[in-house]
Amino acid sequence: MQKALTGTIRIAQSPRPARSVLRLLARRPGRLTLAVLAFALKEIPLWFLPVVTAEVIDLVATGGAVSSVLTWFGIAACLLLQNYPMHLVYTRNFMTVVRDTGADLRNALAARLQSLSIGYHTRVSSSIVQTKLVRDVENIELMLQQVTHPLLSAAMVLIGAVTMTALAVPEFLPVYALAVPIALGLRWALGRRSQARNETFRREVEGLAARVGEMASLMPVTRAHGLEQTAVSRVSAGADGVRRAGLQLDMLNGHVASISWVAMQLLGLGCLALAAVFALTGFLPISPGEVVLLSSYFALLTQGLTQLLMLIPVGARGMESMRSIAEVLREPDLEHNEGREVVSQVRGLIALHQVTHRYDGADRDAVHDVSLEIAAGETVAFVGSSGSGKSTMLNLVLGFVRPTSGQILLDGRDMQELDLRTVRRFVSVVPQESVLFEGTIRDNIAYGLDGTSEQRLRDALRDANAAEFVDALPDGWNTVVGERGARLSGGQRQRLAIARALVRDPRILLLDEATSALDPESEELVKQALDRLMRGRTTLVVAHRLSTVRKADRIVVLEQGRIVEQGPHDDLLARGGRYARLHAAQNGDPSREL
Repeated sequence: MQKALTGTIRIAQSPRPARSVLRLLARRPGRLTLAVLAFALKEIPLWFLPVVTAEVIDLVATGGAVSSVLTWFGIAACLLLQNYPMHLVYTRNFMTVVRDTGADLRNALAARLQSLSIGYHTRVSSSIVQTKLVRDVENIELMLQQVTHPLLSAAMVLIGAVTMTALAVPEFLPVYALAVPIALGLRWALGRRSQARNETFRREVEGLAARVGEMASLMPVTRAHGLEQTAVSRVSAGADGVRRAGLQLDMLNGHVASISWVAMQLLGLGCLALAAVFALTGFLPISPGEVVLLSSYFALLTQGLTQLLMLIPVGARGMESMRSIAEVLREPDLEHNEGREVVSQVRGLIALHQVTHRYDGADRDAVHDVSLEIAAGETVAFVGSSGSGKSTMLNLVLGFVRPTSGQILLDGRDMQELDLRTVRRFVSVVPQESVLFEGTIRDNIAYGLDGTSEQRLRDALRDANAAEFVDALPDGWNTVVGERGARLSGGQRQRLAIARALVRDPRILLLDEATSALDPESEELVKQALDRLMRGRTTLVVAHRLSTVRKADRIVVLEQGRIVEQGPHDDLLARGGRYARLHAAQNGDPSREL
């Protein structure tokens, strides 16, 4: 599976989208070959029926035998009847290749997105990522469905027409040569403009998707402040951009369709007139049947080329979607883990040596020259004003961001040299806003764990103070929580997040404002659950409310990315420094506020 994903990513990264698509299809040569052979057989009637028609006309014109007419009829009927089973064979095999290719691209995108750094995901809207995964791959599948049939059909007709004409009237072959360069010229002239318009349209759609995603996430804020019209206006601006870009693309497509049709029809008409003139003047010895044969072949050829030219917009849209997917697959901002040391066990000793981190585009360090040692099993809380670097500290320990300078050690090993995927098997995170997916409570707790016993899950629910409310639900832990846990209260979601952490029995625990969004009653239940969760584990806590960190073994006070104080709660209060002033401000002592 991993090898196949890697191969798909490598192929799709090519800056040439057409080559990428062809190489992806070629990964299933057996089915593709069978599909092409079945197509060639089923298309025989298309180019052979003009031969039958020409023979029958000549038989009628010369007073031929009825039996000969019936013979040609039987041949034509057999060729027509075989079209049905061959078409099914073609559809089954080719569409299997197309759908498998689409699945490969979606799986490759999902795998790549999991490998990209958290920094990438903070920069790029999730709605845009969703558009690439769903809409762009669908466009590629649609392109293959709509373009391949006319392309193969035109190729078969061209081969059949050239072969039969070479046998019947070889002198007429140069006339066919006119159609191909004219079609290629139109394709070249219109294709580049179509590519540019499709790219503009794709960018506008992605922008609209991002605005719709923002609107959905900001709905509570929008409704609370009466900003509905503002939200509608933002989406409306994006929709208008899509409308304008789409209309420009539609007009170009209209030009493509009309020019292609007129050019090919003129060629077909010219071929008919030329064949008739040759026959009437005796310039070439052409019979009435052969006039019909030549004009029929040229009509079929120009019809096929017209279809191909009219599919330029579909092909351009598919190629643009391939470029869009390649943007993600070529993104260099990866979390590199391949080939690094695999971690099989973790004690929980964490050491930061002169660690500095600055985010891209920032004018100052988020964390500056921090040195800190955290013993295995110790609980350390990070406090400070907004922007002091608390969350960055957790992200550094979790490996979501890398130090700009300095070193982070886990059990004495440099984390830069470790496979962080294996490290995180021993880490659990309880964020401020617990994230649940659409599924049952049981599925959410056991997320990513196979073979976990029912008793272990039940114990995790009990220790998280969640068993009582779960048992009270009509379907117990088989209750579907809704998207992002929408059917549960904030306190219930947070306790399920704690149960999910408990069932993994982590050695390192990261708590990011885990109780800040809860009412007092829920907060107390969550605190009790957290006390059980933290027992015997290395725990890093970020909190704004200082009342939640009193029991920490050590409190680290950050200001502008630097450590300004550290120690137990009582010692820090006694010093009367930054922590004491923060504590006084939160407890309503105006004389000691900031």
